[in-house]
Order: sequence, then structure tokens, then C-alpha cells
Amino acid sequence: MRESADWMTPSDDRILELIREYGNLTPIAIEAKGGPVRQYASTRCKELANYGLLDQVHRGLYGITDEGRAYLDEELDAAELEARE
Repeated sequence: MRESADWMTPSDDRILELIREYGNLTPIAIEAKGGPVRQYASTRCKELANYGLLDQVHRGLYGITDEGRAYLDEELDAAELEARE
């Protein structure tokens, strides 16, 4: 089972899974592919990037990091991550 952190929400896993499956996505594309609504996806992507699970490739475009893949593969406990800011 994945080890999420207190700062994470249930939709974070879905966002990470979609970006791993489809490649770099915007919050609008995340919503279109069955993820949370754009505004919420945008907020969560920023937070996931702040903890290193996503990278902001370009303004509003996010890609998954090695840490994000390790978390999805149950090889990383997200509670061990620290915010970058």
C-alpha cells in the first residue's frame, strides 16, 4: 500500500497516475482525463511539485519526477519528503 503524507489528498494519487500514464499534463488536461476539476488540480499540482513528486515543466504544465514514480510504485514514503519552499 502507498504511504501518503498528511499534506496529501486522495486526488493526488489520481493526478500522479494520470501524468505517469499520459506524460506532461496541464490541469485542464487532468480534468479532461478523469481527474479532479481544473482549479483543484492546479492547486494540487503546485503542492505535489513543492514536495518533489511533480516538476513544473512550463507554466501550468507538469511532469512526474523519479520520486513521483517511486511513490506510485510503493518504493517511497511520501511522509519522508520535505517541502522545497
